[in-house]
Amino acid sequence: MTELNTSKFTSVSIEEFFDKDSTESTVEVGIVVFTPHQQKLVDKLMEALAPVASDRAERLQNRIKDIEALAKSIARFPSLLERINTTSSVRTPEALVENIISYQQDGDITLHMPSKAILGKGFLVSKIHTFYSMSKLAKNYAKMDEKSVKEYADETVSMMFTLMAEDVYLNLIKDKTLSMDLRRQLANSLIILWEHRSDQTISDIAPVLQSVWAARRKLAPAFGTMMGTSELLLVTMQMDEQWNHFIKAKLSAPDVSQAMEEFLFGISHEQVLRLKEILRTQGVKSIGRDEVSRYLGERVKTDVSMDYRDFYLLYTVRRDNARSRQRLHLEGPKNTIEDYFIRFVLESNQEKQNKDKAAIKQ
Repeated sequence: MTELNTSKFTSVSIEEFFDKDSTESTVEVGIVVFTPHQQKLVDKLMEALAPVASDRAERLQNRIKDIEALAKSIARFPSLLERINTTSSVRTPEALVENIISYQQDGDITLHMPSKAILGKGFLVSKIHTFYSMSKLAKNYAKMDEKSVKEYADETVSMMFTLMAEDVYLNLIKDKTLSMDLRRQLANSLIILWEHRSDQTISDIAPVLQSVWAARRKLAPAFGTMMGTSELLLVTMQMDEQWNHFIKAKLSAPDVSQAMEEFLFGISHEQVLRLKEILRTQGVKSIGRDEVSRYLGERVKTDVSMDYRDFYLLYTVRRDNARSRQRLHLEGPKNTIEDYFIRFVLESNQEKQNKDKAAIKQ
C-alpha cells in the first residue's frame, strides 16, 4: 500500500477494536505461536508419542521449536499496532488503515504489503503443515481414537480458513458497495490478523464453512439439468442458523446464486454456461461427475476430498476467476460464496451493534 490520501477519511484509533482491558496485553504478546487449545493438542500428542515412538516425538519437538523461533524472528519486526519510526518515515496504525482502504489498484499487492504480513503468512503455513503432520502422527503412531484424531484435522482446517481470511478481507475492503465504516472495520481486522495471525471472527465462522465443505463433498450435483436446488437444500439442512439466514436473505441475488452454483458444481460460471448449452444441444439429460471433463473438452476437478489443500486450491481458483470478472467487467459472480457469507456475517454483527448502542442511549 503506497499512496495515501487521508483527506477522504476520518481517522479512527485501532484501539477501538480491542477490549479496553486487553489492548495492552494483546499488543505485547504479538504473534500468536499457539492458542491455548493448540498448545493443549501439542502437549497431548507429545505425551502420547513419548512411550511408543520417541523418535517421532523428538522430531515433532524440533518442529515446534522451529515454529517458535520463526515467531520470535517475526516479532522483531515493528508492530503494526503501534506508532513506529521506520527507516524512512513514521507509521501509525490509523494511517495504515486508511492506506489499505484507499489503495484500489488491481494485481498482486505483495510488494505493497508490510513485511510482517508476508512473513506471518509463511509462519501460518508452517503451522498448518505441522498440525496436518500431527493428525497423521496421532492416527498412525499414537493410535489415538477417531475423535482425538479429528481434533488435529479440525484445527488444521480452522487455520486454513484464517489463511483464506486475508484474501476475503482484501476483496471486501476494495468493494465500494460496502459502507466506509465496515471497510474500515475490515482494514482494522486485517491489520490485527497480520499482527497476530489469529482472527476471532474467522474462528467463529470456520466450523460453518467446514460443514458446508463436508456437505458439498457428499453431493452429487444434477449435471443433466445443471440445477443445484436439491443440493442446496441438502447443504442447508446440515447448517446452523447463521447459514440459513444467509441463504434466505441473499440467495435471490444473481451474483450470490451464481457464486453458490460455482461452489456446488465445482466448475466456473463460464463452464456452467457452456455445459448447459452443450447438454441442451446434444439432448443429454444427465451425466456423471467423471464425464464433465469430456464434455467440456478440458480437465475439470469436480470431486474433492476433505483435504484442506483441496478446499483452499479450489477456493483460490474461484477467487481468481471472480477478480478477473471484476477487472474485465465480465458477467458472472465478482466474489466467492465465502466472501458473500463473511460479508453477511460482518454486516449482521454491525447492525446488531448499532441497535445495541441505540438501545443503550435510550
